[in-house]
Parts: sequence; C-alpha cells; structure tokens
Amino acid sequence: MRAAFPLWVLPLLYAITSLIVALVFPRLEYEYLGAYDRGMAVSSAQAFLSAVASGMMALTAIVFSIAFLVVQFSASAFSKRLVLLFGQDPILFNSLGMFFATFIFALAELFYVDRNDDHKVPFFSTLVVAVLLALSVILLALLVHRMSQLQITSVLRIVGDKGRRVIQETYGALTAGESGSDIRALRERAEKVSAGVALQTIRYAGVPRAIAKFDIPAFVRLAEASDAVIVMGCAVGDTVPDGALLMRVYGARGHIPDADLLKALHLAWARTFEQDPKYPLRLLVDTAIMALSPAVNDPTTAVQAMDQIEDLLHRLANCNLDVGYATDAKGNLRFVFPMPTWEDYLSLGFDEIRLFGGDSQQVQRRLHAALNDLVGSSIDAERADQVRAYLAHLNDQLDRSNLDALDRAIARQCDRQGLGVSRP
Repeated sequence: MRAAFPLWVLPLLYAITSLIVALVFPRLEYEYLGAYDRGMAVSSAQAFLSAVASGMMALTAIVFSIAFLVVQFSASAFSKRLVLLFGQDPILFNSLGMFFATFIFALAELFYVDRNDDHKVPFFSTLVVAVLLALSVILLALLVHRMSQLQITSVLRIVGDKGRRVIQETYGALTAGESGSDIRALRERAEKVSAGVALQTIRYAGVPRAIAKFDIPAFVRLAEASDAVIVMGCAVGDTVPDGALLMRVYGARGHIPDADLLKALHLAWARTFEQDPKYPLRLLVDTAIMALSPAVNDPTTAVQAMDQIEDLLHRLANCNLDVGYATDAKGNLRFVFPMPTWEDYLSLGFDEIRLFGGDSQQVQRRLHAALNDLVGSSIDAERADQVRAYLAHLNDQLDRSNLDALDRAIARQCDRQGLGVSRP
C-alpha cells in the first residue's frame, strides 16, 4: 500500500536546501571566486538583501492570507472537496517554498557582506538572491492566475477536463488490456471462481484510507506466478475502515505474500481522480446540489454543472464499461475488480439534482434536454432503454411536484440553457 507524497514537505525542502546553499556557497565563492569583484558597495548590498528579506516575509503573509480567504469563501459556493483540489495544488506549495527560500538565502547572505570588516561583497551570492527574487515574482503571477480560476465557470471546466482525462485513461487502458477477450466468458469465469473457497483473505488494518488505484499489471503478475485469481472486495474510491475486506485469492498453487499484494494497492487520505471516473461526477453533482440549496438558490450554476455532467455521461455511454476483468498474456482470468455500471453513472449524475431541483423549471428543462440527448447518442439499445426509463421516472416525479399544470408543461420542454431556447 502506497501513500501519496505529502505536499507540505515541499516548502520544508525549499527552506532546508536554501539554508544549506546559503551557508556553503559564499564560502566557496570567497575561496575560489574572490577575484570577481564588480565594485558593489557594501551599503548597497546590505540594503538590497535587507529589502528582499523583509519584503519577502511581508509578501508571503499577505499573499497566502488572501489565498486562504479566497479558497475558504469559494467553499461556500462549490463542493467542499473542490477546496481540497485547489488547496493541494503544487503551485501553492512551490510558491510558498520559493518565498521561504528567497527570504532565508537573502537573510543568510547578510552575514557574508563586509564579513570581518573586509569591505567585500559576495557578488555571485547576491546575484543568486536576485534570481530567486525573479522566480518568486513568476510563481506569484502563476499563483494569482490559479486563484482567478476559482470562478465557477473555470472550476466546472477544470473538473470536467479532469473527468474527460480519467475516462480516457481508465477505460482506454482497461479496454486495450483485455486483448479482445470475450467479456461474457470472463464474467462467467469470475462468478464461478468467486463461488469457490478462497485460499487467502486480505483485510485492511489501520486508520480509514481511500482506495486510490489498483496496480493492475502487478496484480496480474502475482496471480499468474501462483496460477491464481485475485478478486477485489473493494472498488477505487471506496474508503476502507479497519478490518474491511480488501481482496481474496482463489486457486493459488502457493501462498502469495500479503506484502506483495498490499504493495499493488495504492491508498490515499482522500479520493483521487486516478482510475475513478465517478469522482469528477461526484464533484460536479455536489456543486450543483449546493447551488440548489435554499441558502444559495442558484439554479443557473446547477445548469452549468449539468453541461459538464452530460458531456461526461456521453463519453461514458460510448465506453465499454464492463471491463473489471484482467487477463494474462494467454487470456486466463487473473484479476477481478468492481467497476460502475451505466445505471450507476446515470444515477450518480442525475439523481440528487433531480431530487433537489424537483420544483425548478430551469433544472427540469435542462434534465429533459440531457436525457433526450443521451437517448439519441450512439449508445446501445439497452442503455438507451435505461435512459428512457429514467426520463419516465423524471416525468412521474414532475407530476407529483408542487408545480401547476402549466408550469409542468413548461418544465417538460427541452432547453440546454434551462430557461432560454425551448425545443420539442
């Protein structure tokens, strides 16, 4: 089991590295580059280094106080999990680390200006401070740009882009890994294997963690080496408490070391986008239903979120979703893991929006447009029937809503803008 690299370590590494370099580099400069003198006055060097050190700390305090306030205020409009998404941005931690490094290096160089009353200035060390200052300005600009992306349109687009990427990576990779195997035969084989007696059962021990990723090639190699089939008892995105079932091993010739099995299972403190197309949908739905809450009452934001949700569902509708089976090079089943069905995705994408926006004409019209477009997209007949059944359920709920007959008739019209241009 692997944990993600903690980003809070980055500023610490910047600070330690800058301190070490600041203590070593001037000594080497005086020893080997002492002849390089550009005539910089001692008072000018001291003023420059003092201004950089004091100004950098003030800048750090102001910039990050504003950044944290912006993120906190954004949490009232977006999903709480989106705050983690931006709060764990590497630019945030790299900027903080660069500001620390510039402050520490400039402060340390002051000790080497006019050291022992020799009226010398470490020119190259001072030049390094100027370079660090320039890099700090660049990272500050990137940080301000990233904070500007906390606007609702940008946030929804970023989450949608992550969803499109993870759908392509997850289903593209898994479908290619099947090598044309017959899914139905693999499903029957998996059911037969699961009905047998497991020779190994692996359970989780520790504080609750989220399943971030399965190392599928590693699991296949382990199973093939022991002529076994590994069946996962958890899915990517699940949070596993102490004692939760992780996996079972069937038909092994020999015992597979538990440590090797756990090494192929990646854990994190929170859900990630990797191998989890449900997570971007979850974030978009959270944003939509928060906008539909009585405290916010912003159905337009919910409609904008549904623009991204519909796009992700269109892409999923054209994917082979039944890919929770991995085989070895000979086509033998080696690894089985849970994957969402089309009904799971349809329910995740629309159920809560349908319930919380039941009395909103804008939301109802956007839902009708999305569902009708999904019926007409290039999906198989079974999935189209499931969408039609969902649309019928939506209309049944609309009949039981608080809207009068005229409002219900208006709400049944398809409108991709919610309230803008109605279509048959």
